[in-house]
Amino acid sequence: MTKVLQTGVAQAGPRLTTVIPVRIKRAGGRRWMIPAAGQGDGGAEAVKHEAPILTALSRAFHWQRLLDEGRVASGSEIARREGLHPTTVNELLRLTLLSPAVVRALLAGKQPRTLSLIWLKNHEVPWSWDDQERLFGRMDGFDSAPVAGVDREPPRASR
Repeated sequence: MTKVLQTGVAQAGPRLTTVIPVRIKRAGGRRWMIPAAGQGDGGAEAVKHEAPILTALSRAFHWQRLLDEGRVASGSEIARREGLHPTTVNELLRLTLLSPAVVRALLAGKQPRTLSLIWLKNHEVPWSWDDQERLFGRMDGFDSAPVAGVDREPPRASR
């Protein structure tokens, strides 16, 4: 039996490449990641993922892991390392407080059409996961019918 060591050093030999077939489509100034046709969609309408939100989520959870593990002391240190403004880092770190159901819906491409990264950065989302789910809509469809008493269109940044 051969023992495999993970050292983080590049090894000679064949390289493995992971290919995720997606198309990036621009619509209304937004970029959408759409799974390539024929990926088991059965002719259903392609799911649209908003690339900036997915990128922000991945960065936020990575930075939170760095903070949790003690590899960085603060959001300001992350900002210095990444060459970003500390406010930007802290706004994105707030995304780690989203309910798991909301995160799953975003990853599945079921966000409301009007939801954008700019809206998420500029508006405070409720702390309660139940309130978050009411704000964004029912989780079974996320973009389906609005919940009574909740404005489906997020307020404009100019308000």
